Amino acid sequence: MTSHLKTLAFATAAAIGAASVANAQAPAAAATPEPAIAQGPVIPGVCILSVDRAIAQSTVGQYVRTRLQQLAQVVSAELQPEDASLNTDVKAFQAKRATLDATSAQTQGQALQARATAFQQKYELRQREMQATQEKAINRVAQELDPIAQQIYQQRRCSLLINRQGILLANPDMDITASAITALNAKIQQFPFDREHLDTAPVPAR
Repeated sequence: MTSHLKTLAFATAAAIGAASVANAQAPAAAATPEPAIAQGPVIPGVCILSVDRAIAQSTVGQYVRTRLQQLAQVVSAELQPEDASLNTDVKAFQAKRATLDATSAQTQGQALQARATAFQQKYELRQREMQATQEKAINRVAQELDPIAQQIYQQRRCSLLINRQGILLANPDMDITASAITALNAKIQQFPFDREHLDTAPVPAR
């Protein structure tokens, strides 16, 4: 029987993914700058918005990421002692198993298996709760961003708004992401939220 506790690194999704990590070692020589890309003309009426970048680089998006990390640490602190206790008891059982009679060995083994199953179920529940928490928080930020995107769309007199995801290159003059981030920062910086509890039975309607 092995440990059921995995590293609790609950991702905050691409929308609020961590910033790029700098190289561990400095390069021996300065990197050669890439040549500037020759941009084609701006396409009238076409605007581009990177929803992921707008959320990730906004103040509220960074707050959500930090808050999710805090909640994940709470979950880890809850599960680690139980996992350690279970593994200690498993090792103790394995060490003395040869000295036990068949009935005692079966009884103790079944009890440990029941504990392991219950722990695995709790671990999986916490994973689902963190995922639900993440999705709910990101959806809240996206809801705040939506009217901002509509407002900028009208201000720029766009006829078509394209999500940057999936586009390799585009003329930056058509990109409204920076304006969206500025407006989102002015609108909201944070909001309270806690871990969703999926094990709470819903109250029946009357």
